[in-house]
Amino acid sequence: MPGRPDPVRIDDLGAPRLAPHVAAMLEGAREMAAGVDLAPAALCDRARAETGLEDFGPDDFRERLDVLAASLDTEAGLSAFGRLNAQALLVSLLKNRLRIEDLVRRHPEILDVEIARPIVICGLPRTGTTHLHNLMSADPALRSLPYWESLEPVPADSERPAPGEPDPRIVRTDAALALLNDALPHFKRMHEMTTWHVHEEIQLLAIDFSTMLFETVAPVPSWRDYYRSHDQTPSYRYLRKILQVLQWLRGGTRWVLKSPQHLEQFGPLSTVFPDATYVVTHRDPVAVTVSLCTMIAYSARLSAADPDPCAVGRYWSSRIEDMLRACVRDRDVLPAAQSLDVRFDEFMADDVAMVERIYALAGQPFTASVRGAMDAFMAEHPRGRHGAVLYDAAQLGIDPEERRRALAFYSERFGVRAES
Repeated sequence: MPGRPDPVRIDDLGAPRLAPHVAAMLEGAREMAAGVDLAPAALCDRARAETGLEDFGPDDFRERLDVLAASLDTEAGLSAFGRLNAQALLVSLLKNRLRIEDLVRRHPEILDVEIARPIVICGLPRTGTTHLHNLMSADPALRSLPYWESLEPVPADSERPAPGEPDPRIVRTDAALALLNDALPHFKRMHEMTTWHVHEEIQLLAIDFSTMLFETVAPVPSWRDYYRSHDQTPSYRYLRKILQVLQWLRGGTRWVLKSPQHLEQFGPLSTVFPDATYVVTHRDPVAVTVSLCTMIAYSARLSAADPDPCAVGRYWSSRIEDMLRACVRDRDVLPAAQSLDVRFDEFMADDVAMVERIYALAGQPFTASVRGAMDAFMAEHPRGRHGAVLYDAAQLGIDPEERRRALAFYSERFGVRAES
C-alpha cells in the first residue's frame, strides 16, 4: 500500500520503553491510587452517588462482582494506573446498570421491543471478525454498536444534549481514545479503535458482570474459573434487555453482533437468540494465539505493575485452547440451517462475496446499494493502513510447534491450514 508505514517489531513487552510524558502520567497515578477501594460496597456507593439512582435491578450480579473485584484486587498484579482504571471501569459499569434499570422502570414498553433475527459473528480475535463486522455494519439496514454507545448506553438525564450540541458521551470517548493512541502508539496496527468504530457486545455483557472482557484487562484466574463454571444464559438475557434499550433509544431493527466469547457460549447464545444467523470464523489457531498474546502483552504496560509477556503467553494459550475445545464440542448446537463456518483464507480471498453468502443464509437483501456501502467503507478504511506488526512467539514463551500439536483437534475439525 503506498504510504503505508513500515512494519514494526515490538521488542519491549517485558520492559516497556515509554515516552517521557506517558511515564510521568503513570508515575503520577501512584498518589491517587492510594485511595482506590475495590470493595464492591464502595463501588456501588460511588455509582449511586454519581447517578443519584438506587436500583441496580436483579441482585444476582452481586456475587459476580464480589468474585471479580477480589480477583482484580489480589491476583491481577495491577499497577497504580491499573488500579485506577479498574475502579473506573467497575463504577462505570454499575452506573450503566443503574441508568438502564431506571429507564426501563420509567418506560416498561422497552421490554416489548423485538430483537429479531440478529446476525451474530462468533470467532477469536484476529480471525477476520472485525473486518467482517465492519463490512456488514456499513449496511444502513443493519443496526450495530458504535464504541461510544457500548461504553455509555444510556445518557444521564442531566447530559442530554440540546439539538445541534455534541453528545458528552462521544466527547468523552474521543478523549479516552486520544489517550490510548498516545500511550500505545502501535495498538492501532493490531486493532484500530475510533469513537464510531463498530464494537462488540462484550462491553454490554460486562454490565451484568459476566464476560471474558475482564480477562483482557489483567490476569484474573479466580474470576475466569468462576465465569467458566456458571451458566451464562441469564447474562445473555440481560444482554438482550440492553439491546432492547438501545433499539428503543436510537432505532434499528436487525442487529449485527460480534464477540469472541460466543465461541464457548453457543448454548446460552442460541437459547436467548434462537432465530439468529450464526457466523463462526476460523483461522490458524497458532497465528491467532501469538497475535492476540502480543496485543494483550503490549497493552499490559498501562495496567500491570510488572509486565510479564511470558505470563500473558501462558494464560492466553490455555484460555484460547479452552475456547476452541468448547467450540468443537458445541458447534452442532447451532442449527445447521442458521449457521456458517468461515475460514479466514476464503474470506480474505473475496470478502464481499463471503458477506453475500452470509446475507443469503440470513435472508438479508444484498442490493447494489449495500455493495456500494461496503465498497465505500473499504476505500475509506483500507486494511493495514497503520502498518503491520512482526510477531515473535519466543518473547511470549510460546512454542509454535507445541501449540500446533495441542490445537490439532480444532484445525482438523474445521479444515484450517497452518500459516507460515
